[in-house]
Amino acid sequence: MIGVFMNTINVLAVDDEPFNLDLIELAFLDMPNIRLTQAVNGKDALEKLSACDAEVILLDLRMPIMDGFETLEKIKSDPLLCKIPVIIVTANSEEKHKALKMGANDFLSKPVDVEELKLRTFNQATLYKAQKQLEDLNKNLDILVEKRTSELHLALQHAKETEYEISLRLGRASEYRDLETGMHIKRMSRYSALLGQLSGMNPDEEQLLLYASPLHDIGKIGIPDAILLKSGKLDENEFKLMKEHTTIGGLMLSDGDKYPIISAGQIIAVQHHEKYDGTGYPKGLKGKDIHLHARIVAIADVFDALSSKRVYKDVFPLEKTLQIMSNGRATHFDPELIDLFLENIDRFLEIQTAFPDAEETPHILNLIEEYR
Repeated sequence: MIGVFMNTINVLAVDDEPFNLDLIELAFLDMPNIRLTQAVNGKDALEKLSACDAEVILLDLRMPIMDGFETLEKIKSDPLLCKIPVIIVTANSEEKHKALKMGANDFLSKPVDVEELKLRTFNQATLYKAQKQLEDLNKNLDILVEKRTSELHLALQHAKETEYEISLRLGRASEYRDLETGMHIKRMSRYSALLGQLSGMNPDEEQLLLYASPLHDIGKIGIPDAILLKSGKLDENEFKLMKEHTTIGGLMLSDGDKYPIISAGQIIAVQHHEKYDGTGYPKGLKGKDIHLHARIVAIADVFDALSSKRVYKDVFPLEKTLQIMSNGRATHFDPELIDLFLENIDRFLEIQTAFPDAEETPHILNLIEEYR
């Protein structure tokens, strides 16, 4: 028999005639997997629907209290019930057509053929169960996709954070070459990200700038100690060689097109000493020909150099630092960016306060300096 092919089917039969309900019950006697619930009118049916978990509704149309049309309308307009298949049982063709237009899924003509009743009920129940299984599968897939997306997001975030940590440590490698022992790299990378944000960068580009800017002086690794650690002013030849740290940095970070941080870091390393008026190095780029990242890093780097202790200078007072920065407007610095920087100086000072230099040079660096 049909019933052996699937699990229990919950059927709600709605008819005001006891004889018709008895006939339906008899029809399903040889199908033990049919669980039949009976209702004598539409109101009774709606009350029993939630309890019986119906998967097929056999609905008579002509009933007292609430007829089949009103019942059908209420079922199909209810988000929790509308997908339950409704089989109309009627002898009237016009009523059948009207019910089908209202959303009925199938129909049976009176007098009811018992075998047809079982087949149509079974077919509608099979379709309904398949649809529910598909919906459940889609929900589970959505949950799985959401979980995997979250895991991927965390993995990507971890990868970015790892790249930033590597970038910071490479930046610190250049710091150790000239004994800058403070938090220069962390400060200037955050200065750069903040200025990028103020200039209208989207969050992804702002983060890229945060992660790439620590690579700006990586080329100092290739500069001789005698020049890098000189406490006095560099002569012409020494300064010429010192300027090569931009080119060296570019070579160190070349062929990194597949890696956004490396690629951005190369641009910054090469261009962060270019000046807005074209008098910078190594290429004498001018104005907007200098990449935005490099124009931003130039401001962040100079501000931190002026406001921090270096081997060749003491800390400049804030007033003097800002005056020098202001004097560089449209010559050294992009005028729009330096205006944004000066207008928001309090926010940059907050970063400066959050990442102060250590008061003393670490012992190991003292030893290195004495050896040199």
